Amino acid sequence: MKDVREFVLKTPPGGVKSYDHDALCDLLEVDDRSRVIFEQGVGREAIVRIYPANPLMNMREIRVDDLMMDARGFITIGSYYDGSPLRFRLFDPKTGNAQRGAVFGTTGAGKSRLVQAILIACKQSGIVVHLADLKSGQSVPEAAGHVATRVTTQFETILMLRGLVAEAERRMKEYAELGRSGFVIGAPDPLMYGIVDEANRLLEKGAPFRDEAARLIKELGRTGRSVGVGIIIAAQAGHLDELGGSDTLRAMLKEGEVILLRWSSAMMQQLVGDGLIPRGEALQPIPKVVGRVQRIRRYNETATEDDDDVNSQGMLYHLTGARPTSMARTFVVGSVAPCTGYDPVILDLYGDGQPPGNQIHLAAYITDKELDAFAAGGDGPGTAAQRAAKEPEPTSMTTSDRILAVLTADGMSEPDLLAALNKDGGREVKRGTLRTTVSTLRSEGKIARPDGTGCVIPT
Repeated sequence: MKDVREFVLKTPPGGVKSYDHDALCDLLEVDDRSRVIFEQGVGREAIVRIYPANPLMNMREIRVDDLMMDARGFITIGSYYDGSPLRFRLFDPKTGNAQRGAVFGTTGAGKSRLVQAILIACKQSGIVVHLADLKSGQSVPEAAGHVATRVTTQFETILMLRGLVAEAERRMKEYAELGRSGFVIGAPDPLMYGIVDEANRLLEKGAPFRDEAARLIKELGRTGRSVGVGIIIAAQAGHLDELGGSDTLRAMLKEGEVILLRWSSAMMQQLVGDGLIPRGEALQPIPKVVGRVQRIRRYNETATEDDDDVNSQGMLYHLTGARPTSMARTFVVGSVAPCTGYDPVILDLYGDGQPPGNQIHLAAYITDKELDAFAAGGDGPGTAAQRAAKEPEPTSMTTSDRILAVLTADGMSEPDLLAALNKDGGREVKRGTLRTTVSTLRSEGKIARPDGTGCVIPT
């Protein structure tokens, strides 16, 4: 690349385990710290490059073709500072394993946009997703109607995880009877993921279902992967205490796909101490504001209006990838500015088709004790969620289920059906989506063939 200066440094045996990035920039006389990129090389070498501007500042928009899983089970979610593709693995065809993943980062670092990219990739690649959005559904609202199951409370998440573990156990028994030791996509089961966003809310100290959540996630990571049932969590903190206090859970995540977005110094110390990052590993800091030059302001001199605007969302390290110490960034996922409703760019990436798979019937996984508490009308943890499990909200239902829920016994015209769907509180349904879904329901025998009047008739 033109105007890029590169230095190859000889390092001590074992490579560089720590370095002072500010001191390096001072030595090179570069005020903008983000222009200097340090990377540990092969053997006893390290590379330092000085760019005219941070090479990760201007990323293109993500495309659907980036998110189509390739033959090796990878999707492309961004690029490294040198332009090399940043890939995230969803499936390993050599071992037949689903993956275990973790995304860590501070608030505003870009976790939710990365989760959106993974969700879109799963839908476009035919992967069944059961999603828990524990920020009351606000982290990834566009996912409504584009995943098989969507829950927004901790109790519902426990029911969802119980269902995923039950599915993994069913597959294990059936595969054992068939003599199968590995998973093959679509033979006969689809690849499936449980994804928990804001998982720290479920796993932090004091959370009502913390112990069971840690156990279920650990079980999925330990046994689900070999039968095509994977687990991915996204969390704001990386300390052991924030992930259920389980050493086994942390060890499981270290062997999967681990991504670290912008972090705090305390988080870095915790991740190193808990073994997610090798002790003393040299990672260049990801600043909140890229390109800002630290300098003393003169008397009466004021900062520019955008001096403190965050612009490093999506910058990350893929800690379990081939280049764990190389800075990378995701492509732009969705609109740059906040939207007053669903983000149209993200909705376009999801597309209009139905999501793969069937919704988990949450009520089937409520225990007798929990049912007794529900019957007694108690106000204990999860009571409201138990009602939701029995009567799913439209925001967590597929378009097919919403059609069957609003369809009257004597049938409805297409305009009336469309109007009813768009008044039920769920995501807006377009006419083309309605017609496609109605056609699918007819082929499945769930609604009758038209009677010549254009009316949609239930069976």
